[in-house]
Amino acid sequence: MDAAVLAAKGASLIVRRLGLGGGTALPGLLALRLDPALVPRLAADLRAGSVLVTGTNGKTTTARLLAGMARAAGLRVVANAAGSNLVRGIAAALCQAARADGRIGEGERSLGVFEVDEATLPEAAALLSPRAVVFLNLFRDQLDRYGEVDHVAEVWRRAAASLGTGTALVLNADDPAVASLAGAARRPTLFYGLAPGSHCLPTLEHAADARWCPACAGELTYGCVHYAHLGIWRCPECGLSRPAPHLEGSLEEGRLHLRLPDGGRRFLPLPLEGTYAAYDVMAAVATALALGLPWSAIEEGVVRFGGAFGRQERLVVQGRHVHVVLAKNPAGLNQVLRILSQRPAPLRLALFLNDGLADGRDVSWIWDVDFELLSGRVEWAVASGTRAEDLALRLHYARLGCELAVEPRPVAALRLAIGRTAPGETLHVLPTYTALLRVREVLARWAGRPPFWEEAEP
Repeated sequence: MDAAVLAAKGASLIVRRLGLGGGTALPGLLALRLDPALVPRLAADLRAGSVLVTGTNGKTTTARLLAGMARAAGLRVVANAAGSNLVRGIAAALCQAARADGRIGEGERSLGVFEVDEATLPEAAALLSPRAVVFLNLFRDQLDRYGEVDHVAEVWRRAAASLGTGTALVLNADDPAVASLAGAARRPTLFYGLAPGSHCLPTLEHAADARWCPACAGELTYGCVHYAHLGIWRCPECGLSRPAPHLEGSLEEGRLHLRLPDGGRRFLPLPLEGTYAAYDVMAAVATALALGLPWSAIEEGVVRFGGAFGRQERLVVQGRHVHVVLAKNPAGLNQVLRILSQRPAPLRLALFLNDGLADGRDVSWIWDVDFELLSGRVEWAVASGTRAEDLALRLHYARLGCELAVEPRPVAALRLAIGRTAPGETLHVLPTYTALLRVREVLARWAGRPPFWEEAEP
């Protein structure tokens, strides 16, 4: 019997029985108190190794896509699929997968797929010695917790330099801060990127975070901006430029046309909307290729992808279609607004802004969001959350030209929004992270759906 594993399993059961959540973090914290070496000890049973997925946006979606591909390849996947992405969440996932004797079993068929908080990456990488680390993107997010993006980039550079020669790096070529990590790597890297197309923006978005060269601090120029600061970039000062991607995608009428590292070409459906969803698919495909998964499993993983909670999730509540999209920073929310701006008007919105620790106490980022994209397209909006008044003020200055209600209480705000949405119509719900947990809990109950941690489990 393994005391730490048993304690974690017991804690998880108690937390769920008491309705206190999914038991995705506390059991791991308890197990680590009993056995600080628990993560590398249990991870040693993952005979197919482990993969870490990090970045500001897209961790949950990319990790779930990759996990689906691995399962389609016949692997048993151990994952923190409910999004608990600190070391305690990884420990909880390992304990959940382990037997009472502290063994995960399944021999060579087990693969760990863990999404990892940006600041936790160095510790997680040291504990797990992963086969691959995927860096998605680097945007402003929770500045009071992470600091400026330059600080996170330096943390990542040190982490990349410390990885062993057995760890593959999978990097987004279109993000200058991510692509530059190749310089710190001790082995060749696999780049993925998006080709220019009709989606290209003429200039950087207002919320772009990487205007300066990571090598010489010169001002970058762009031949194409995919979104935020992701695009075909070059530094005219030192000549540093976007690396040629080994895996390059292009968007064609809702599909992703891929040029593979071996020169082959494939099509995949896009399971989610938006340019940022194409990046999540490319990251998962590139990582699967780095792991040696067959194309049939990659394709099956994408086709069968059912989404992740709160990431373009759709529910039906009292005959209304409810579309829930996590929106936690300027780059991500701008992508959501661009998607909504292409929908037929009028739009009905419920927006939730919290300032919890996991959201970031500083909510000034909402002034960098291009809410003006929806001007004249919104019928009415409800502003909610612990910082509802701040959000309402920002929406007022965006001049949306709609009725605006302020209701800080999330359940009351949802009742108000659902009540104002006619049966058959669509309500778009845009919450920050901690607001999502509460909003999704309530909507799932009203829709007759299980809690997110139950849907997240394979």
